[in-house]
Amino acid sequence: MPNTKNEDKSQIDDDLELQTTGTDKFDLDDIAVDPPSMSAGGQIAQDDELSQESKEDQDEFVDHKQQEESDESVTIAKSKIILIKKLLANIKENNDRLIQLLSGLVSDEDEASISIGQLADEKFNPSETETAEGRIIEGVFDGENMIGPDGKQYSVPANYASKSKLVEGDILKLTITANGTFIYKQIGPIERSRVVGKLERTSDGNYVAIADNRKWRIITASVTYFKGESGDEIVILIPKTGESKWAAVENIVRDTNSHKF
Repeated sequence: MPNTKNEDKSQIDDDLELQTTGTDKFDLDDIAVDPPSMSAGGQIAQDDELSQESKEDQDEFVDHKQQEESDESVTIAKSKIILIKKLLANIKENNDRLIQLLSGLVSDEDEASISIGQLADEKFNPSETETAEGRIIEGVFDGENMIGPDGKQYSVPANYASKSKLVEGDILKLTITANGTFIYKQIGPIERSRVVGKLERTSDGNYVAIADNRKWRIITASVTYFKGESGDEIVILIPKTGESKWAAVENIVRDTNSHKF
């Protein structure tokens, strides 16, 4: 009986040899592997590079913004502030000294006789001339008299001042005729403001108008003309600019409750 078992074993060994030594044998070097497009480490490196560039851009923007804010702001050193304060203090001290020096040149009486209202029209130049009609003097009304170019006071009739509603600061022309008659004419009325107040009589018998915690003297002839009494409502005219001591009466509204008939 033939030995089939040994023949089968021999056939199997030959097949194995053929598989390992034949043309079908392959080598690992023959297998081509495409490299990966981007490794994990390369991707991280690229991300770090982009992050660094973004941070640099952001730092540059912050520096630029801080530079703009620095350009807009102004910083003054403390030493300069102290110096400025000292300079201002010196200016104030010098002004006070000038006022003291000037105050010695003008008496209180002269300063009180000329108010701001009289000097409101700076273009006016008082004058005195001689004509065929007589002596002509131009001056400023101070609320009671006319002040001439030489500083003299010329009496203005109360009735004329009341009727003409002269306001402190008005420009007047006085003609003194050959026989000594005084003829007044208003040639430059000052700008006026209208104020409503209350009429009061002082202890010395004079009249005043009171409004907004201020007080103006009133010519008695004006009160008499309107038959006004203390407590009546009064409408007065005062200079539009500057302070004044006197006021012209435009009208008086009588308080019938306080008047006795």
